[in-house]
Amino acid sequence: MDRMPSGRTTLASAREKPMHWIGSAKKDYREFPVEVQSEMGYALSYAQLGSKHPHAKHWKGEGPGVLEVVEDFRGDAFRAVYTVHFDGVVYVLHSFQKKSKTGIKTPKEDVSLVHERLKVAREHYERHYLNIGGQS
Repeated sequence: MDRMPSGRTTLASAREKPMHWIGSAKKDYREFPVEVQSEMGYALSYAQLGSKHPHAKHWKGEGPGVLEVVEDFRGDAFRAVYTVHFDGVVYVLHSFQKKSKTGIKTPKEDVSLVHERLKVAREHYERHYLNIGGQS
């Protein structure tokens, strides 16, 4: 938790949900231009505080708890896909640069990767956040 110089925990950090990066999502994110990382980081911090950034939109095909943030930078589109589906935690599932300039459809490989990483996030959540009775 972030602490203020006085030793008190800030209100924001007290409510901040932990964030976990699945697979290579964090490594891939760190390869984005610094300007993109800054904007996306701001949007992800909204998720950690239980809000939805104005640029976040629902990722089609995985239900309402999976969202994406898209940042355009110098003609390139960068995306971070994350889920807030699990109580009290945010999982970043995939970070990628969309290569296609002609179609708006996300490549099948990226869609499949999000689907698989959502399963990994679910397993992590069940292992680390649910007690024996299945309650969070």
